[in-house]
Amino acid sequence: MDTLTTLPPGQQISGADGRIIAIRDGARGWLIINNPDRRNAMSRDMWAAVPELIGWIEADPDVKLLLLTGRGEKAFVSGADISEFEAHRSNPEVEADYMRCSRAAWAAISDTRLPSIAMIRGACIGGGLATALSCDLRLAEPGAKFGVPAARLGIGYPFDGVQTLISLIGPSQTKAMMYSAEIYSAEKAMAIGLITELIPSEQLESRVQTLSQTIAANAPLSIAAAKLSVDQALLDPERRDMAAVDEAISRAMNSADVKEGHGAFLEKRKPVFRGA
Repeated sequence: MDTLTTLPPGQQISGADGRIIAIRDGARGWLIINNPDRRNAMSRDMWAAVPELIGWIEADPDVKLLLLTGRGEKAFVSGADISEFEAHRSNPEVEADYMRCSRAAWAAISDTRLPSIAMIRGACIGGGLATALSCDLRLAEPGAKFGVPAARLGIGYPFDGVQTLISLIGPSQTKAMMYSAEIYSAEKAMAIGLITELIPSEQLESRVQTLSQTIAANAPLSIAAAKLSVDQALLDPERRDMAAVDEAISRAMNSADVKEGHGAFLEKRKPVFRGA
């Protein structure tokens, strides 16, 4: 199943005529871009389907993390579906509607309560890169390619995507990537901090599985507090919700999981966390 020719098991729903698939597979929730004939390019209706599908995944309390990937070997997400440019990006009004849908999709990914991992094969370009940047972690194979071609298309890249790029690779590298509109190799992406891990192609899915199992076995409230703290730290000080951060930390510190963690350590056994 390394290229998702076979879908993961579990409960499944889809959106955008089956071009996006959501699966609840035990502790893992999958969001799979299923448009391989168009290199997983995203249409307006695909962007629009993302928030509802993520909400469905989140509604299952047994799901502990979110995995995003594209079906096939050629692309994670190759960007916007250019066949829709005339219909959905030809004037300011329809362009604004398209951007509203895409930004809502990215927000649904970045704001999910679940830790998230992008599993990246092939092209991760433009809106595809913004999708990967919306995830907490990005694991990629050597054949993955990254880029922001906005300067070659005459379009403005969304500010939140620029902001996330700066937080990962710094302002100078962000400007170089955007000014040049060059396509970066996975090796370069790893060197500048754009991706979290670079994994041999044949080991990518097994590494994602191992990492997801590790995360799912850890204390959910601790992870939630860490996710919120990191996300809030990236905001300007006046925009930070420190009350929410303090509440998340306090909830973790006063949970039954703390006693379970201490007990498991003393008894030399694996803890069983409940998220309470």
